[in-house]
Amino acid sequence: MEETLSLQELLKTMKKRFLLIISTFFLAVTIAGGVSYFFLTPIYEASTQILISQKESERDQFMAQDVQANLQLVNTYSVIIKSPVILSKVVDNLKLNTSLELLNENIKVSSEQNSQVINVSVQDPDLEKAIDIANTTAEVFQEEIPKLMNVDNVKILSPAVNTKNVKSVKPNPILNMAIAAIIGLMLGIGMAFLIEFFDHSIKTEQDVDEFLGLPLLGIVSPITQKKLKKNKRV
Repeated sequence: MEETLSLQELLKTMKKRFLLIISTFFLAVTIAGGVSYFFLTPIYEASTQILISQKESERDQFMAQDVQANLQLVNTYSVIIKSPVILSKVVDNLKLNTSLELLNENIKVSSEQNSQVINVSVQDPDLEKAIDIANTTAEVFQEEIPKLMNVDNVKILSPAVNTKNVKSVKPNPILNMAIAAIIGLMLGIGMAFLIEFFDHSIKTEQDVDEFLGLPLLGIVSPITQKKLKKNKRV
């Protein structure tokens, strides 16, 4: 019985403060959409692929061994790509006005499971700059890896290119608005219950019994201006 009563009170409060809840909901969505579309800087992403392979002359004889060894080297190569040895040359070649730490944060290196292909992705507000950084990083890595590891098994499989109608990867206005909608709805409901919890003013005859515990002896009907004028004439 108490659970049913609590549910009824819950629905009653939400219905009573519906305007507040719906206003908070739309306000949150509007703010999130406005900030996402007009204030946040679009971030673009460019990617290049690097293939870890073996020498052509050794391919038939040591195929299985080389593939397994190359798979084990993928993780090592992923670390080397983002190392200062590589990134410092990328900064120098492109004359970038950025620190190695910031450049490192904007570069993401990944690989598929049991794959000899390494993906190098770069994010930047300037798409052309992101493309240049991705391609230069792959080229510098290809040049430096024989000196660092005494191997020559790196090939650029797919360089980054500029295609038409490239969409930004950040921000995601739809996702931001969806999150804001949930937060706005929760905030509106929370505010409604807080107001209801701290509001002890007596507005109806039911409130007299609920808050004061006194019996209701009578009700004074509101007197309108029309009734007041009518009474004066009489």
